[in-house]
Amino acid sequence: MSALPMSALPDSNGLLILPRIRVQNANAISSPITHGFPSITAFLGLQWALERKLLGKFPVVFDSIGVVCHDYEEQTAKGGYTKSFCLTRNPIEKDGSTAAIVEEGRIHLDITLLLGISGGCIPDFTEDERAAFAYEVAETVARMRIAGGSVVPGRHGARGKPQLVLVPLSTDAAEANNEFRLLRRRWLPGFALVSRDDLLARRWESLKKNNPRATKFDALLDLSRLNWRPGPAADANDPQKTVEWLPERKDGWIVPMPVGYGALAQFQAGAVEQARDLRAPFSFVESLYSAGQWISPHRLGSWRDLLWYGRADTETGLYRACNDYVQPTTVELPY
Repeated sequence: MSALPMSALPDSNGLLILPRIRVQNANAISSPITHGFPSITAFLGLQWALERKLLGKFPVVFDSIGVVCHDYEEQTAKGGYTKSFCLTRNPIEKDGSTAAIVEEGRIHLDITLLLGISGGCIPDFTEDERAAFAYEVAETVARMRIAGGSVVPGRHGARGKPQLVLVPLSTDAAEANNEFRLLRRRWLPGFALVSRDDLLARRWESLKKNNPRATKFDALLDLSRLNWRPGPAADANDPQKTVEWLPERKDGWIVPMPVGYGALAQFQAGAVEQARDLRAPFSFVESLYSAGQWISPHRLGSWRDLLWYGRADTETGLYRACNDYVQPTTVELPY
C-alpha cells in the first residue's frame, strides 16, 4: 500500500483483443495473504514476455494489459466452513525418501486479454495485416504460460477470434462511445478487474476519525471483510427496544489485491548466492497491497479504464502496477 505518484497510461494507438482464452492450473495464490485469482503482476509479466518473443517480427511495444474474467474454478476441497487446496504428491527423492508437499493453489480460468500497443506502423496496417498480426500474437500466447497455467486450445469462432483495433476509436466523442459500446458487449458475461485506490484512501480517513493510530493495512482489512454495524440508535423513551445490527453495504465487488513490490534491501550484482542473474543487482522485496474491484464491462466508460501498466521508482525501490479507472458519477444503461 503506497501513495507513490505515477504517470498516466501510455498513449497506445492499438488495442489487441484476445478473447476467450482457457487457462488450466494457473497460480491461485496471488500473494502471501490473498488467493482466488492470479496477481495482476503475473499478467504484466506475460505482456513483457510476449513482447520479447515478438521482438524482430513486429516493431511494436506492448505498454499495458487488461483482463476480463468470464469463468473460474479454483481447485479447492470444501470441508464445512473451510476450504483447502487440492494438492499433488511430488515424486520421491533419489534416496527413496518422501518429498515434501509444497502447497500450491491452482485455478482454471476463462479470460479475455486486452493489450495496449504502441508503434508507428500500426495506423498504416491494412485490415489483412491487422488480422495477421492478431493471429500471430494469439498463436504465440497459445504456446506460453499465463500466470503459471497452460493455455488450452479452443475453437476460434465468432467470439474467440483475435482482433486488433485502432485507438482512439474515433475523433468524435459520441461516435467513439458508440463504437466502444459495441466492442464491450463481446466481453459479456464477465467481470473486469480495476483499481480502487480511492476506496482504500477514503476508508483510512474514516478509520482515523475514531482511531488516530489506524494504518492503511487496518483500512485494507476493514474494507475487505464483511462488517456488521449497529443500526439507528435505540429510542431513549423505549428501553425495551434493542439495537439492530446490519451488514455494511459495499460499493461493489471489492477485493484486496497485490499491486507490486517494495524493496527491503538491495545488494550489488553477485553478492547473493544462487540468484537467477548474477550480473544484475539483487533486491529482497515484499508485496504491496491495495483495493481492487470487479465490474461488469458494460459499466466501463472507456477502453483505457481496464488497462494496467507498470511503473518503477528506483529511488524508493517501489514497483507498482497502476490502473486509471475512475468511477462514473452517473448510472449508465448497459445498452
